[in-house]
Amino acid sequence: MTLTVFLALLAAALMHASWNALIKVRSDRFASISITALGTAIAAVPVLPFVPVPSLAAWPWIAASVTIHIGYRLFLVRAYDAGDMAQTYPLARGTAPLLTAAGAFFFNNEVPTGIAMLGIVLLSCGTVLMSLRGGLHLERFNHRAVKYALLTAVLISAYTLSDGNGARITTPAISYAAWLFVCDGMTATIIGFASRGRAIVPVIAREWKTGLLAGILTAASYGIALWAMTKAPIASVAALRETSIFFGLVISVIFLGEAATRWRVIAAISILAGAMALRLS
Repeated sequence: MTLTVFLALLAAALMHASWNALIKVRSDRFASISITALGTAIAAVPVLPFVPVPSLAAWPWIAASVTIHIGYRLFLVRAYDAGDMAQTYPLARGTAPLLTAAGAFFFNNEVPTGIAMLGIVLLSCGTVLMSLRGGLHLERFNHRAVKYALLTAVLISAYTLSDGNGARITTPAISYAAWLFVCDGMTATIIGFASRGRAIVPVIAREWKTGLLAGILTAASYGIALWAMTKAPIASVAALRETSIFFGLVISVIFLGEAATRWRVIAAISILAGAMALRLS
């Protein structure tokens, strides 16, 4: 993996952790994540006149991704409602790279190098450890939160593979990203109004600035990831993007008042070691 791709993905990871933290602290997370999707679409609209419309071959991937993202947002919100960010965020994001690596092997015939696989495993082990022992006692393990987090992980893996393949057949990749964000944002907004009706309007009026900021961060973060998937193996990109969990730890400690325990520090070291292994792969 080149240094440019590596540094770009670290920046994307920081942005990803930041918008997740913004959603976590909202009182109405379903409405907030719907507004975030709308913000992502608004951020992407100015790009559309400057990029070509994706080819017909790319649209099934966009349709699949929009559908998967509907479930992803639903289970992500339920996971956050059920448990602490310190547990749900690492577990959802940390198990996804292993699932993505398996999917890329079976569907894309991508076989990670030895050091890349080591990096993926180290990252995943660090995130699972952070979830198991990240400020929570094992006897207080939240099974409901874990269930939703794992379902979220499956959907993360699914949309990563779908978008990785879609971006690879679209030139430039930003064209795929921009049209995906617009379609996804419109869909999320329609679902938000269908689910909440007029009750969502006061939430939009109150939180539109936060939603727009989170949307811009989402668009930038995932846009970078899609570009990186055209330059490096999908599994490696997906794994390195999950260094967002390390940034999530920092955010949760500094801004959300969660504890920085010994286990979380050990998990963070494992995550950073995995990132370094992916950089060397």
